[in-house]
Amino acid sequence: MNTKARFSTERAELITDFYGRIRGVSAPVRRALAFKYLMENKTICINDGELIVGERGPFPKAVPTYPELCCHSLQDLDVISGRPKVPFIVSAEDREIYQKKIIPFWQSQSMREMIFQEMSSEWKAAYEAGVFTEFMEQRAPGHTVLGDRIYRQGFVDIKTDIEKGLQSLDYLDDPQAHNKGEELKAMSICADAIVRFAERYAEKAREITERESDPDRRKGLSTIVDVCSHVPKYAPRDFWGALQSYWFVHLGVITELNTWDSFSPGRLDQHLYPF
Repeated sequence: MNTKARFSTERAELITDFYGRIRGVSAPVRRALAFKYLMENKTICINDGELIVGERGPFPKAVPTYPELCCHSLQDLDVISGRPKVPFIVSAEDREIYQKKIIPFWQSQSMREMIFQEMSSEWKAAYEAGVFTEFMEQRAPGHTVLGDRIYRQGFVDIKTDIEKGLQSLDYLDDPQAHNKGEELKAMSICADAIVRFAERYAEKAREITERESDPDRRKGLSTIVDVCSHVPKYAPRDFWGALQSYWFVHLGVITELNTWDSFSPGRLDQHLYPF
């Protein structure tokens, strides 16, 4: 609770590395592969005493950025770190990474800049005069409510449904078959990616267990290994697994894109009651 929020460049660096070398795939598959790269490479953090694991950033209250949507300027970083309400600590190293790596790559390539290039001069004048604000320039659509599917199915089951969808495509009579196929392939890649993310937490918990001397904590870590090896790959078996499965999905959503955290579990009481 006392930890101060910090600016983290980890996600920005990973996404820049990825887009700096990916070529020749469809937009859905490219985005799915970007998500896979994040899930395979972001820092795995398990904090002392916690039982439901998973951090948005490399450590508690480390806040990632999304330069592919809206690339912060060095002036933005000064505002973020110096504002009196809800400041985020920005280190000299963070500023240097942005100045030398992130900003040069995403200049004129971020979604925000592409949108602004298409807007009329009247729209820009009204925007800059403060007639209205447009949060969509900075983030992905939010205010989304999750259903109950992840409590009834694991991602292996979802992949089976995806495969059925791929097999049923009609490339002769459906002009959208190719686009549908690329979307389904992307879904399959993302399903594997979120499962791998959970497996990395199981591996980290197993590693910590080997050097933990406290028997109670060892027991908790052992359960974390078991739970993260099972969900979200398979449907949750109990209350602990159901909570952990939801949390992995939540982290996946807000790591892929900045939905302003408005990704809600919905009727979590009803979803968890059967467990």
